Amino acid sequence: MLQFVGRRILLAIPVLLGILIATFLLARMIPGDPCRSLLGERASAAACERFAKNKGLDRPIPVQLGIYVGDVAQGDFGNSIRFSRPVSQILIERLPLTIELSLTALILALLVGIPLGVVSAMKHNTAVDVGTMMFANVGVSMPVFWLGLLLAYLFALVLGDTPLALPPSGRLSAGLISVPFYEAWGLGLKDGTLPHSMLEFISNHYIFNSLITGDFRLFWDAIEHLILPAAALSTIPMAIIARMTRSSLLDVLGRDYVRTARAKGAPERRVVVRHALRNAMLPVVTIIGLQLGALLSGAVLTETVFGLAGAGTMLFEAITARDFPIIQGFTVVIATGYVILNLIVDVSYAYFDPRVRLE
Repeated sequence: MLQFVGRRILLAIPVLLGILIATFLLARMIPGDPCRSLLGERASAAACERFAKNKGLDRPIPVQLGIYVGDVAQGDFGNSIRFSRPVSQILIERLPLTIELSLTALILALLVGIPLGVVSAMKHNTAVDVGTMMFANVGVSMPVFWLGLLLAYLFALVLGDTPLALPPSGRLSAGLISVPFYEAWGLGLKDGTLPHSMLEFISNHYIFNSLITGDFRLFWDAIEHLILPAAALSTIPMAIIARMTRSSLLDVLGRDYVRTARAKGAPERRVVVRHALRNAMLPVVTIIGLQLGALLSGAVLTETVFGLAGAGTMLFEAITARDFPIIQGFTVVIATGYVILNLIVDVSYAYFDPRVRLE
């Protein structure tokens, strides 16, 4: 197992290096000039020349690439062109919201998608099966931005004066503040140090931070603000997971060992859950890993619709402003998380199917 994980980590290094180089080059192929984006279209040639020299953009592309790769190897993603702040600090502030949103959407997709797929497979070729798959097809077909606006209108305006009302935007209600757990616990850490940065990143996950500090009012408020965007974001992966679960489970239910279990008189629920579903989960787990990566990219539209200041909106703003360090830093970090997710998915195969031996 350790050899397999180590081998996959080594293989991930050239993949991440390729992503880093491709992102670096593609960012500089975007039409437009960072100077004109920041200083305005009427900025003089002399001002843009000074701007490029101060930001290191006047050097040859290969030289810039070499410097950047060396800095990233040391954990330095550079400073934002727009904000003149370290990209790592912006990541610490923005990425937790996107992670919370993506994980919440994935949990919703799993809680609904897998049971729908199981019910559809058990009721194969019945009205329940047809209705479930129609629901899944509708879920795949609905654009996230359209569904997000529809949900915000429905739960914030139409149901605004009822107990079903939900906030249409923002991360917390006005007046609520999330106090970092390390401050609540009296941990005195110097700003800018690695322990402080790690704890700040963890505390910016408001749901987790409110749980460990015991602030349950903040916890429920953060949950309420995530329900609508997570529901809008989860529809497509929910439909895909439901269809994949149905297809995989139908294939497994026709196997000899399932018929043997039924012949022994085992209850149908036990046959499905214990004998069939676990073996049917291999392709579903693969899809789950891929969908979590898709959720991170799909969060751009969702965060924009619901006014959430996450990594998606920051990445979009950085692309429009030609803020190369933010584009590169956010892309590399998200790609690294995607590689780690794929590794976790591969390792999980051995749990769901003992016949899989990773060595």
